[in-house]
Amino acid sequence: MADTAATWRLIEDVPRPGPENMAIDEALLRSFDPIGSQPVLRLYGWQPSALSLGRFQKAAEVLDLERCRLEGVPIVRRFTGGGAIYHADEVTYALVCSPEQIPATSSIKDSFRVLTGFLITLYRDLGLEASYALDAVSPDVHLGERTAFCFAGKESFDILVRGRKIGGNAQRRQKKIIFQHGSLPLVNRAATGLSFMKDRNTFQADDATSLEQCGIPVDYGLVRRKLLDAFCKNLAVNLLPQPLTEQERSLVGELLVGRYATDRWNLEGVES
Repeated sequence: MADTAATWRLIEDVPRPGPENMAIDEALLRSFDPIGSQPVLRLYGWQPSALSLGRFQKAAEVLDLERCRLEGVPIVRRFTGGGAIYHADEVTYALVCSPEQIPATSSIKDSFRVLTGFLITLYRDLGLEASYALDAVSPDVHLGERTAFCFAGKESFDILVRGRKIGGNAQRRQKKIIFQHGSLPLVNRAATGLSFMKDRNTFQADDATSLEQCGIPVDYGLVRRKLLDAFCKNLAVNLLPQPLTEQERSLVGELLVGRYATDRWNLEGVES
């Protein structure tokens, strides 16, 4: 079990463009030493709103690129998997830690449950009946089907409120390091995101929901505070605010120039 006196590093960031957000997330992962680094929790937002693709998606195959161009919607590629997500009116988090810095887990899949537990706590603290899809859907519902649009399918540990998916989460493992990020939608923009996909069948956005639709006021400050409280309570840790280091900022600049500001990466997924 994690030490109850453990302290995580907190980065409360300002809203940033998609390429900058993904460069910061990757810089935090690359800079993390599983033996000597303090675990990290980052909160951020997106300005302007943007589409993010999963690591292995091809933009030309899943997106209506002409519509994205005409609407001026930025496209960025995550280094985690999953389907396309439209990021707007949400609180986004990222965390970096070693397996030894969290409660013991029986598998990688179980670590995903452990590291999304604070979201269940958050939603329940807001008065919502939140549960994992694994525990909530009927046996005839197929979980884990790959979909081009994030909200068109459900994974075992996707979080549901009133039977609908709220936000999305993705994890990556690298050299004894766990990286995870995810979104908490204040307003449901799934239909807007779907409008930029090649396949725009409206049913794909039907099972998405947001805090606003669940009766929670659209208040970024409130949700951030509740999230931080839930995180500390769920993992039995403290949070210490710290900015990016000079090394991390330098790496962010390198990743922007070499990857996240390029169509080669964002549209095609080709490493520079």
